[in-house]
Amino acid sequence: MDALQQQLQVYEQEINEFDPADAAALEQYRIRFLGTKGIVKQVWGEMKNVPVDKKRDAGQLLNSFKQLAEARYEQYAHMLNTVDKKSAVADISLPGTPLPTGTRHPLRVTENEIISIFEKIGFSVATGPEIEDDWHNFTSLNMPEHHPARDMQDTFYVSQNPDWVLRTHTSSVQARILEQQKPPVRVICPGRVYRNETISARAHCFFHQAEGLYVDKDVSFADLKQTLYYFVTEMFGADTKVRFRPSYFPFTEPSAEMDISCTICGGKGCNICKHTGWVEILGCGMVHPNMLRNFGIDPEVYTGFAFGLGIERITQIKYQVNDLRLYSQNDIRFLKQFQSL
Repeated sequence: MDALQQQLQVYEQEINEFDPADAAALEQYRIRFLGTKGIVKQVWGEMKNVPVDKKRDAGQLLNSFKQLAEARYEQYAHMLNTVDKKSAVADISLPGTPLPTGTRHPLRVTENEIISIFEKIGFSVATGPEIEDDWHNFTSLNMPEHHPARDMQDTFYVSQNPDWVLRTHTSSVQARILEQQKPPVRVICPGRVYRNETISARAHCFFHQAEGLYVDKDVSFADLKQTLYYFVTEMFGADTKVRFRPSYFPFTEPSAEMDISCTICGGKGCNICKHTGWVEILGCGMVHPNMLRNFGIDPEVYTGFAFGLGIERITQIKYQVNDLRLYSQNDIRFLKQFQSL
């Protein structure tokens, strides 16, 4: 036991006096002390010669010696690495490492353009939560429980609370605005929404909307039409034709679907417009009196209009994207096509 202790003291002195001149010297240290045939392995082999009553003390000495050898190796390696970094001289004449240029997502490009168009005519931007309660997403919008219109907006419910849903439209933001602000109200509400639909080239379980709301005194359907004419002209060009078709939405009355002449085929007929020459881009109408009453607004004094459009659809028409799944697949080849926008 005494002989082992004296032997370890000699090795410890050697470790403490070691000076790592370079990486090669450090490697020799590793082989000598920590290698498979190194000193640490050898001294542990001496345990067989230690009396049984002293094996515990010997084990503590050997373990301390092993930890010292490993700790000094890590310390010396760190010292050499630091010296190498400080001594390295950068050649500033070399060209820099090129960084790939990023690009905005096409849906974000379209959303920003939509917002910019409506901001020019006095609309402000409003946002809200994507997880909504039943009141703001359905009931306050003239869709009470068991209303058949809810079937068209089958969505994802949060199991933690059956009253919470992933919102089916950004109309819920309009509800929150009317709850917090009295007329006049003029907002555009962009954001992501969800529907429980089968994913295909024409549909997805999530998509993006931009909805508009204008409530004030003496607002008419003529104001709605002129606002949407302006939007179409700014987005697709002055030669774009527009038509309105009667439709139904529980939160507007009267309601309409709005189509534009297909910008891809010029109205002649193609796969995108199903050979009709027309493409539907949004739904709209005058705000239903019941919806105004739900927020304490007198429909005899105030009227308003609302509209909602799918950002994916606008992007598809504007940039001729033939598959909605491309927007969420993160394919660099697809996204790079929008690098100049």
